[in-house]
Amino acid sequence: MVDRALLVRGAEIDIERRWRAEHRGLLKWYPAVGERRRELYAKHLAFFRFGATCQVRGFIAANRVGKTRGAGGYEMAVHLTGRYPDWWEGARFERRAAAIAAGDTRTSVRNIIQQALLGDWGRVGTGMIPGDDIIRVSAQPGVPDAAGTIWVRHHDADGREDGRSRLDLRSYDQGREAFQGTSEDVIWLDEESDEHIRGECLLRLMTTDGILMETFTPLKGVTPIVMGYMPAGYEEGQTVVVSENKALVMAGWDDVPHLTEAQKAAMRAETPPHLIDARSRGIPSLGAGAIYPLVESEILVDDMALPAHWPRAYALDVGWNRTAALWGARDPETKVVYLYAEYYRGQAEPPIHAAAIKARGEWIPGVIDPASFGRGQADGESLIRLYRQHGLDVRPADNDVESGILAVWQGLSTGGVKVFRSLQNWRAEYRMYRRDEKGRIVKEKDHLMDDTRYLLLSGMKRAKTAPARKTAVPAYVSADPGAGM
Repeated sequence: MVDRALLVRGAEIDIERRWRAEHRGLLKWYPAVGERRRELYAKHLAFFRFGATCQVRGFIAANRVGKTRGAGGYEMAVHLTGRYPDWWEGARFERRAAAIAAGDTRTSVRNIIQQALLGDWGRVGTGMIPGDDIIRVSAQPGVPDAAGTIWVRHHDADGREDGRSRLDLRSYDQGREAFQGTSEDVIWLDEESDEHIRGECLLRLMTTDGILMETFTPLKGVTPIVMGYMPAGYEEGQTVVVSENKALVMAGWDDVPHLTEAQKAAMRAETPPHLIDARSRGIPSLGAGAIYPLVESEILVDDMALPAHWPRAYALDVGWNRTAALWGARDPETKVVYLYAEYYRGQAEPPIHAAAIKARGEWIPGVIDPASFGRGQADGESLIRLYRQHGLDVRPADNDVESGILAVWQGLSTGGVKVFRSLQNWRAEYRMYRRDEKGRIVKEKDHLMDDTRYLLLSGMKRAKTAPARKTAVPAYVSADPGAGM
């Protein structure tokens, strides 16, 4: 005879097991082994780890890499519940937490943040916060199936309940006023906010010494918030402490194991060209303010040896805080100009700059920022005269700004100008070169951009080839420092 009581009990156990599997999603993330083991998510772990030392953190990343669930959502859940995994090295709250999570609109918060934390409205508890830790969920007025406040059991280090955490869901479209008046331990902004809301959030954290997490794909371009994380420009995929209290993690499709090559190719094919870098690599998009709205992949070339018969010239932008030089070489057959070398140094005297510039070929002529005619040295000598005295063959550059920008744009967009991939400072400036809301060029970190204008408007008109040598010369010379000397 089959024991019906045992069958019923077995069914109950199976239901309980399935319920726990569905309602404890937090415990499934970042396992030690398997195809999605945590060691393969190095960028996410770095983001968590920075929380132990930095109050403000940005996870600026591509779409589909796990910004919402795997970064912001996961960390918010562990703070609310106190269920920190054994491997956790980030910020930790030994008591209940008061928190805010916010996104663009109340509808998007419901569809994205709420769904990640709670699961579907009819199956609350199947999201990141374990179902048996959810005490109560209040509704968001005016938005169907939307949560306003979530109350969550918080556990101490031994797993005992020691309080109730609170999470308020808010949205940017509610305005700055919706973020006023409370003290918070954790604020998570999923998608980029504006400066006013962000500033209000930082005020909410002052009395608690709480933490701010920002997770977004930089589709708005080089905004003040993005610039705050990248004050000196950026390198793709960097993981860096920006300042004493701020950290940045950038991540792209190639930084996660859950995206297949076929998925990446399909997403890339459906993405507008000007958004590809932002959506696939987390690089700020070329917004409306970008002066040269071309993705880098269209203008960069691998470094190569330059034929000795290609004429060369350079442009020089001088200043105490930064002196920059940029070298170009023209292919006589195709007329393409290759920007092949750069010099970038601050707080040094003209003799030092001149020596470094001559090291790339004392015979190479140049053009110099016409402002160099001003009296910038203590002894009253003009800089251009001083640089000439130190052996540079330089003349004043044509500094017609808009004509120069047009010349650069035409060259880059038609393939008439190419840039060596090794020019890291040039690339960093290119990414940040933009106009403000009034159409004015933002005069920050633009020394090599100025050099590019000088070079194309007037510098390449002075370009010449290396003088003949008494001994036989090879067919090609290197693009390394000292070439052509």
